[in-house]
Amino acid sequence: MASIQQTPQGPVLVLKESALQQKGRDAQKNNIMAAKLVADLVRTSLGPRGLDKMLVDSIGDVTITNDGATILKEIDVQHPAAKMMVEISKTIDNEVGDGTTSSVVFAGALLEKAEELLAKDVHSSVIIEGYQAAQDKVMELLSQISKKIEPTDEESLLKIATTSMQSKLISEDSSVLSKLVVDAVLRVAEKKGDRYVVDLDNIKVEKKAGSSIQATELVKGIVLDKEVVHSGMPTKIEKAKIALLNAALEVEKTEMSAEIRITDPTQMQMFLEEENRMLKSMVDKLQRVGVNVLICQKGIDDIAQHYLAKYGILSVRRVKESDMTKLAKATGARIVTNLDDLFEKDLGSANLVEERKIEEDRWVFVEECKNPKAVTLLLRGGSQRVVDEVERSVHDALMVVKDVMENPSIVAGGGAPETFAATRLRNWAKSLEGREQLAVEKFADSLEAIPLTLSENAGMDPIDTLTNLRSKQLKGEKWTGVDVMKAKVGNMKSSEIIEPLAVKNQIVSAATEAACMILRIDDVIAVAKSAGPPGGEAGGMGGMPGMGGMGGMGGMPGMGGMGDMGMDM
Repeated sequence: MASIQQTPQGPVLVLKESALQQKGRDAQKNNIMAAKLVADLVRTSLGPRGLDKMLVDSIGDVTITNDGATILKEIDVQHPAAKMMVEISKTIDNEVGDGTTSSVVFAGALLEKAEELLAKDVHSSVIIEGYQAAQDKVMELLSQISKKIEPTDEESLLKIATTSMQSKLISEDSSVLSKLVVDAVLRVAEKKGDRYVVDLDNIKVEKKAGSSIQATELVKGIVLDKEVVHSGMPTKIEKAKIALLNAALEVEKTEMSAEIRITDPTQMQMFLEEENRMLKSMVDKLQRVGVNVLICQKGIDDIAQHYLAKYGILSVRRVKESDMTKLAKATGARIVTNLDDLFEKDLGSANLVEERKIEEDRWVFVEECKNPKAVTLLLRGGSQRVVDEVERSVHDALMVVKDVMENPSIVAGGGAPETFAATRLRNWAKSLEGREQLAVEKFADSLEAIPLTLSENAGMDPIDTLTNLRSKQLKGEKWTGVDVMKAKVGNMKSSEIIEPLAVKNQIVSAATEAACMILRIDDVIAVAKSAGPPGGEAGGMGGMPGMGGMGGMGGMPGMGGMGDMGMDM
């Protein structure tokens, strides 16, 4: 509908006829409803007993997963408020890797509770202030109950990786995979001062359907999904001297167009022999330096392949730049861009370079490096769907182990820290004055959505579980949470269910920010343009916090908002 304002001079048309506008309480209700629907979508996939979703895209590709970030990424969300919920899960996935489902469920609960307060005429800005104060308090409470650990404490790291994988499709194989994950992270971790830094780019993850998940292995080096370029080359070299070349073993063609006139067949022969000689001299250079394995980022000429095979140099071509970087870290070689610059000191070493058959493909394994700063996880599984889910689960596990190494503080899992924070938050709320107190109490109720959902998904009675959990937490048993696998309330420490503090903090802050942002919106303006983004996207723009007054340019109440916007710029 067009926004029309009556003035003494006549009607003033502000928005075009095709524009859609939602104002005030309606806009808020609509946005909250959309965000709650997204939360409901992933709610059933939370925890070890959470169920999986089958996602089918437009071309019929199937994804089976219970990873919140993957579910929300695959479904094409149109509503602008719902898109904000998707953004939370993306952020958490990138920052800490785990807790994507928890954050969306928590944000949905915050909005649901806010809706109850809005119905009682509590202003949204009061709710926002209460939520932000509660967020700061929860962060403080979580740091109080967190436990410091040694960053290289392998036992604790194994428990964290296993907890992360318990909620996935591959929970049966979590003990095998968590060992490999922890081993991989410890190998690439670097100590800087008192802290450890982990760059997960140094862990290459390769996947191949076939065999079982149990066959997944950690290669102390790099696996290349390429085969040896020439059948006459050796397929296995021990005590390898590896050259990494970022240049083509080919005779370079001239930049400008040139014409070569040949009047005699012997001249043609000389021309070909010269090309042959140039390629041979390149290979001779490699052989003189002592190279027996060549990994090339560019192409290798057929004639050069012949000479390389003759000298028994195992060669691989067209290797990705990222793999070259990892190889340099793993083998200690220097990537050379010009053959003339190659010397013996630039070569890397590995005890074994071998071409192996993996299902129907042939891959080259560069392994048993002395002190590899880059390693490969070769993931296996019965089918492509399973391998894809293994990859997602391993990504989450790698991230949480990295989080703990960089910030070595842990808390209990199973909804224990959330229940602890909720019980303490209610007591703290009583010290606050005004309506803010109500918002903090609702924040405490929302925190309990996590243990509540865990118990629901485990087939437990949610009310009994929550009351039992509250009573034990009030007695000071701060490690008590929902042990989903045993379907009872128990001590998380003895059940070895632990999570990084960094993940919990990120869940609380991201969900609170998203909920507050949605609560701030009181006006959604969707402008349909003939050529440009679809109306849904424009609606998202219209709903941004400061733009609420746009509809009121002709003297409507929101006009002040626009002035503010101008001032801030």
